[in-house]
Amino acid sequence: MKIRNTRQRQLILDAVKSLHAKHPTAEEIYSHIESVNPGIGRATVYRNLSFLSEAGHILKIETPIPPDRFDDTLAPHYHMQCRVCGEICDADIEYMRDIESRVKPTDGFIIESHDITFKGICRKCHENIVREDNAE
Repeated sequence: MKIRNTRQRQLILDAVKSLHAKHPTAEEIYSHIESVNPGIGRATVYRNLSFLSEAGHILKIETPIPPDRFDDTLAPHYHMQCRVCGEICDADIEYMRDIESRVKPTDGFIIESHDITFKGICRKCHENIVREDNAE
């Protein structure tokens, strides 16, 4: 089935791509689009983000530290998220396709896929913490 590419969907796809390094939240995507295209509705952006992720055009990253993020890289990969500021970035590690075969499911559980988010402290937050500790 061919998916109709509306102007709003194209704006959203363009925003996700231009904000790629940041792995933007829905609100950041809305703010980016609204700054260059005033009048677009927040609900329109949120609804189309859901549609685009469900259709496989973008990746919705459900994170341990809300809010969820969006990514235009569709190839399987892992992420790292700062537990202080919540920022997220790609992890520089090869995707382990065979990891699912290493898990021994219990109670008839059938593993279909996996995603991994490494949690820690980003460089900027770590530097701020060290600066604050040194100021004391």
